[in-house]
Amino acid sequence: VTPRSAASTRCYSSETKTDGGNNNKFYITTPIYYVNDKPHIGHAYTTIACDILARYERLKGNDVLFVTGTDEHGQKVQQSAEKAGKTPQEFVNDVSANFRTLADNLECSHDIFIRTTEERHKEAATALWKMLEEKGQIYLGYYEGWYSVRDETYYKESELVDGKAPTGAEVEWVVKEPSYFFKLSEWQQPLLDFYERNPDFLQPANRKAEVVNFVSGGLQDLSISRTTFDWGVPVPGDEEKRHVMYVWIDALTNYLTATGFPWNDDDDDDDSSKFWPPSMHVMGKDILRFHAVYWPALLMAAGLEPPKSVFAHGWWMRDGQKMSKSIGNVIDPMDLLQKYGVDQTRYFLASSVSFGDDGDYNEEAMLTACNGVLANGLGNLAQRSLSLCFKNCEKSLPQKPEDDKLTEKDRKLLKDAEELFSVVDKSVASKQLHNYCKNIHFFVKDANVYIDGEAPWSLKKTDPDRMKVVLWVVLESVRRVAIMLQPVMPTAMKSLLDQLRIGESDRTFANLESSELQAEDITKPVAVFPRVEAETSSTA
Repeated sequence: VTPRSAASTRCYSSETKTDGGNNNKFYITTPIYYVNDKPHIGHAYTTIACDILARYERLKGNDVLFVTGTDEHGQKVQQSAEKAGKTPQEFVNDVSANFRTLADNLECSHDIFIRTTEERHKEAATALWKMLEEKGQIYLGYYEGWYSVRDETYYKESELVDGKAPTGAEVEWVVKEPSYFFKLSEWQQPLLDFYERNPDFLQPANRKAEVVNFVSGGLQDLSISRTTFDWGVPVPGDEEKRHVMYVWIDALTNYLTATGFPWNDDDDDDDSSKFWPPSMHVMGKDILRFHAVYWPALLMAAGLEPPKSVFAHGWWMRDGQKMSKSIGNVIDPMDLLQKYGVDQTRYFLASSVSFGDDGDYNEEAMLTACNGVLANGLGNLAQRSLSLCFKNCEKSLPQKPEDDKLTEKDRKLLKDAEELFSVVDKSVASKQLHNYCKNIHFFVKDANVYIDGEAPWSLKKTDPDRMKVVLWVVLESVRRVAIMLQPVMPTAMKSLLDQLRIGESDRTFANLESSELQAEDITKPVAVFPRVEAETSSTA
């Protein structure tokens, strides 16, 4: 493949700021997950967070590209395949299917699922390599140093802790292995300048010092090929046909692959590059360096625009302990979905930890989210108000009341409902997904206080007109909440909006103001959030 130069609007210069010129486009990615083992709660968390943000941007009317997938090359995968008695391709086919199934079961709305063993990806990786080569950024040499197969990462001597990688992984000494190198050392100052010009690139803000300190400490040229195994993308032009690309060079290129790279800029009808650069790469904090240092350096070296931002979230623990197979406390996300439900699991993971910090899973907190927050909160508010309409309003929703029929308490709740989206939008803009959920929860609590105080169930005989006003105020508030929570709990909110008789085309954020609850016939209400019972243990 002969790579074509990127369109001028996608090219990098020393003065580039990551505004991208495509403000109505939103391109978000999970990392592509390494297929040496089955998915765990961390994979689910990253994917759900990206899905929430992707759905949110779609509801704002933006053109969204959401990409996830699997990283299927490398020494660790080859070794895992050998242990399983399979060929590498057979092994990755099986494990990649597990990740695809998880994304589907999480009800994620990804547009593309990338596999690095696909031909389109190999073509993209080859094209990027050739662009770097043509710009004099790659040379052949020898690598000697510490390498972790588990992390697929090179480490300096100074980074080792008690003879191991900072992650606790075993390291091995690679003795003078032939390798192609990327001239990373030339990009130390350009990277520091880039971070300075783009203060929102490294997120959350507390990650910035870590990256800047690493780069300021000096960058060594990066070994970007291996010869001791053959499960990888072949290095183009390698006369000995021994070298395969270093797995991270291969993996990071997937973000280009998803946009149709290499782009055909001679074809006016080809707009596949329209989503470049990415709006946001999301990943666990353990792989921030690859996305915040190596990736923008490779792109700048190739003359391509770096992503607008990278966001590193924390790790999940269980009952205060780090999860590990040896302890036996690893959480299978499929178990959570089966026990608690998809929407409940999505809500818990999004709401229970500040996005960026470490999270701690325990069953009590999960049950509180399922029952205390969802079933007793929004679920109860919707169920009892809809049930009153079904029983006492001739199985229909009430008409919007005349303005002079509204009390100060009615106006206060409606005003708070109208202002809620601006509060939510600020939370999402700052990537505080937990505040997104909690601000809505606080409003729902106020709405429950309102309905308890107005007691419409007591107004049927004494003041039926007032009863209808109260129910309209509550259900109009519920309509707004349901629209806003669609990105977090898509299936539950679809059920609730269906019960409110809100049309499919009236569920965007623009409809928060352009539409209102209408008098429509309804069917018997169904609980949106059934209570979840705690597991009981019996002793002999």
